[in-house]
Amino acid sequence: MVYLYAVIAGSCDLLSGWFALRVQGDKVQPRYVIAFAAGVLLAVTFFDILPQTDLKSDATFLALGFVSFYVLEKLVMIHACGEAECHTHHIGPVAVLGMALDNVVDGAGITVGYLIDPFLGLTITLAVVFHEIPQGMTSALIMREAKWSPGGILLALILAGLLYPVGALLAAFFPPQFQQKMLAFIAGDFIYIGAGDLLPEAHRQFNWKVVASVLAGMASMLILRVAVPGV
Repeated sequence: MVYLYAVIAGSCDLLSGWFALRVQGDKVQPRYVIAFAAGVLLAVTFFDILPQTDLKSDATFLALGFVSFYVLEKLVMIHACGEAECHTHHIGPVAVLGMALDNVVDGAGITVGYLIDPFLGLTITLAVVFHEIPQGMTSALIMREAKWSPGGILLALILAGLLYPVGALLAAFFPPQFQQKMLAFIAGDFIYIGAGDLLPEAHRQFNWKVVASVLAGMASMLILRVAVPGV
């Protein structure tokens, strides 16, 4: 089941990128999707991941996850675009590789979460899926503006998506004593992506619908906790 989760997460890169390529750039405005994804990421982090960690001993890994993806995002210079302003960025093979490294970590997080608690694996998968939808669209639009061929764009997205199962497989070999530390690292990653990347992009212009979308994303995960028996 956990590898199926990783494949589903990876397919979102391809499907969202394919959708972005099928429509005109100025019609791709996933602002509310970005806001909803931010809410989902933060809710999963605060209510599902962090309670499974020991913050006294794992705080360093939490900070390391945050700082690592802060540095990676600034080096790669790819972030979710709420409007058709992705043409302001440029992307090359190195940037695509840097972006894809995030997918390995997310795939590993899905496996570690599932091994600790199958419901946790599900919620991490949902968080990854929702943040990959605007990410995949953004990546496709940037590559198109950088004059990548449609085939090259789709190939890059496919390869990036395949790294989720790779990360999920590698995490299966993690010693149990490192699972909580990995979760703390994932929490730092999610906090940066949700609060440091998605939220600022969604709020480029103040809009109460964006606020409502963030809250709806958080509420959806809380509702899921109530709806799933035994949680």
